[in-house]
Amino acid sequence: MKIAQVTPLYEAVPPKLYGGTERVVAHLTDALVDLGHEVTLFASADAETRARLIPVRDQAIRLDPAPLKSDLAAHMTMLAEVLKRADDFDVIHFHTDIIHFPFFSACADKTVTTLHGRLDLKDLPGVYERWPEFGLVSISDDQRKPLPFASWKATVHHGMPAELYRFSPKSEGYLAFLGRISPEKRPDRAIEIATKLNKPLKMAAKVDAQDRVYWETVIRPMVENNPLVEFIGEIGDHQKSAFLGGAEALLFPIDWPEPFGLVMIEAMACGTPVVAFRCGSSPEIVEDGATGYLVDTIEQAVAAAGRVHLLDREAIRARYELRFSATAMARRYLDVYGDLLARRPFAEEPMDDVILPLRAHEDRTFAFRA
Repeated sequence: MKIAQVTPLYEAVPPKLYGGTERVVAHLTDALVDLGHEVTLFASADAETRARLIPVRDQAIRLDPAPLKSDLAAHMTMLAEVLKRADDFDVIHFHTDIIHFPFFSACADKTVTTLHGRLDLKDLPGVYERWPEFGLVSISDDQRKPLPFASWKATVHHGMPAELYRFSPKSEGYLAFLGRISPEKRPDRAIEIATKLNKPLKMAAKVDAQDRVYWETVIRPMVENNPLVEFIGEIGDHQKSAFLGGAEALLFPIDWPEPFGLVMIEAMACGTPVVAFRCGSSPEIVEDGATGYLVDTIEQAVAAAGRVHLLDREAIRARYELRFSATAMARRYLDVYGDLLARRPFAEEPMDDVILPLRAHEDRTFAFRA
C-alpha cells in the first residue's frame, strides 16, 4: 500500500527533545515500513525515517534559531506539496489538525485525519459540521466527548517501539514528573505528593514561552525551596530509559482532558508504574492495580505512590508490549486504512488487489499543543 504521512512541522520527526505528535508520526511511519508498506513522510529535513522523505522545510520550527518565522506559511507550503502528489498515494494520513480540510475536499475519501489535541475549543464544532467528509481518528475515546457528532472512524491508542526503552527491574527510589511545566499538567501536585511522602522528585520538563510566568511565579519557587525536588529540564528519547526506569513511579497529576499522554506508556515501557489522576484519557491507558493507580485526590495519590512497590514491573512491561507497541499501533491503523479503501470505488484496479496485501499483515494542534 502507498501511504503518505503528513506531520506538523513544529518538532523534528522524531523530536530532538519534548514533542508528542511528531514522535508518534515517526514511530508509526517506521512501523508501517517494517510491515512492508511504501510510506512517504512529509516533514522537515531533519527527520530521521525509514520511509521516503519529502522535506518541506529546512528544519523543524521550534528549535530553528531564526528570529522571525511563520508556522502557517510553512504548513501551507507542505500541504501544497502533498496536494501536488495526492494521486501517488492510496491513503494520505494527516496529523495536522484541521488546516488541510479546505484544500483536500475533492479527495477526502482517500484521507485519514488523526486528531492529537484537545477538542473542547469554542470554534471547532463548526469546522467538523462544515467538512464531515473527512474521516477522523481519535487517540482516546475520551478525546471525542466534545464532538460526538464528528465523522469518527476509529480510536487508535499511541504506540512506541519496544526497543527504544530499556526495562528496569528495580527503581532507584525517586518519583518522576516528565512533560511540560503548565497549569493543566499540575507539576505543583507532583511536588506536593512527593513532599508528603518525603520522597525525592525528579522533574524533567519543558517550559514553553506561554508558561514562563507560571514557572517563574508558581513552580520555580516550589522547586528552589524544596530540597527533595530536582529540576532537570527537557530531555530527549536517549535519556528517558534511565530517567523513567530509575523512578519508583511516574506521577501524572493532570487537571485537564488529556487526549492521550505519551509519558504514561513511556514509563510502562520501562516497567515503571503510573500514578495518574482520573482525568481525560488516563482511565483508558492505566490499568488500575496492574500498571499503576488511578486517583481523584492528592490524598489518594499519596497513598497510591506509597504502595507502587507492590506492583510487578515485569508485568507492566508486558502489558505495554501487548497494548502500546509501535507495531500494535500500526496494525490498528492498517485496519483503518483497509476500511477506507473498502468504501472507495476503484476504477483502475480490482478491490482485492488493494486489500489483500493489507490484510496479510493483520494477526498541541495549531491552537493548542498537548
